[in-house]
Amino acid sequence: MKIATIIGARPQFIKAAELSKGLRKEFEEIIIHTGQHYDYELDKVFFEELGVPEPKYNLGVGSGNHGKQTGKMLEKIEEILINEKPDMVLVYGDTNSTLAGALAAAKLHMPTAHVEAGLRSFDKRMPEEINRILTDHVSSILFCPTETAVNNLKKEGVTKGVYLTGDVMVDLLLESIKIANEKSEIMKTLKLENSNYILLTLHREENTNSKEKLSSIIKAMDKSGEKIIFPAHPRTIKYLKQYGMYDNIDNSEKIKIISPVGYFDMIILEKNAKKIITDSGGMQKEAYILKIPCITLRESTEWMETIEDGWNVLVGSDESKILNSIKKFNPNEKTHKKRFGDGKSAERIVDILKKVMEL
Repeated sequence: MKIATIIGARPQFIKAAELSKGLRKEFEEIIIHTGQHYDYELDKVFFEELGVPEPKYNLGVGSGNHGKQTGKMLEKIEEILINEKPDMVLVYGDTNSTLAGALAAAKLHMPTAHVEAGLRSFDKRMPEEINRILTDHVSSILFCPTETAVNNLKKEGVTKGVYLTGDVMVDLLLESIKIANEKSEIMKTLKLENSNYILLTLHREENTNSKEKLSSIIKAMDKSGEKIIFPAHPRTIKYLKQYGMYDNIDNSEKIKIISPVGYFDMIILEKNAKKIITDSGGMQKEAYILKIPCITLRESTEWMETIEDGWNVLVGSDESKILNSIKKFNPNEKTHKKRFGDGKSAERIVDILKKVMEL
């Protein structure tokens, strides 16, 4: 039986890397890459490092406004699904690629499975929140990473086809730590020592598209007195230059901008950081799993478990809150739990798909 997997962005490559291994033992899998992330550091390097099978289709959609990007994807995915006639369409996460894949499948009356279903930030100003809600409500099978996600769906009246599987990112992270320790040279290259730097990632539109917010965040980094390692997203670089901030950071002794790095280098940077400052959903979760304090540059999060257990704090773009958290936020080891599964989530998802698709 045939499964069409739709991916388009870095977090989806990571999740697909783990799940695809199991899927291909039981099904014919075709991968459709929308091209939402198309830079080498955000795309090709993940296929090479993690062994994600080459996509059968690369749509090359690229960047653009949400409507334009989603519309192009929807049109092209629909054509492929009509030709390929898969028995199941598989989507991941909460990007425009996710929504386009789910909508195309739903309108063709093809069953859709959503990996990482049920997440809610309860902030509809976030494009990702709209994508999550719509995808969940047109999907036939919903693979939830946490009990909170299952409960969120229940509150919305979605109970059929809901499965608690744990998070596939845990599977890959646990597997990859040993490989990363052996392969990665990033600490040596950047002349870093364990816990002597803070890792910053910053890419969401709510932060990058606002000169005021971006300036506030960068000022906090500068005033912190900490060594900041900043793998910068191409869009973030564009706005830093547009707002006239780039040269000051580039000349800073404390803030070091580097190009985006591969998965193994990134988890080494994460696990050895003193703290992580980010607006990424996936990195909040990785920080929690690795027991690294996380300061999140957002007003809300879909990973409420990290907040409830005291390992993550929301600071938005407020300069004083960011500085205060850098200095004073220190989680208690006793509050850390295994919230995201045991590393066997991909195995569970494959078993469920086998049972469902045999019916």
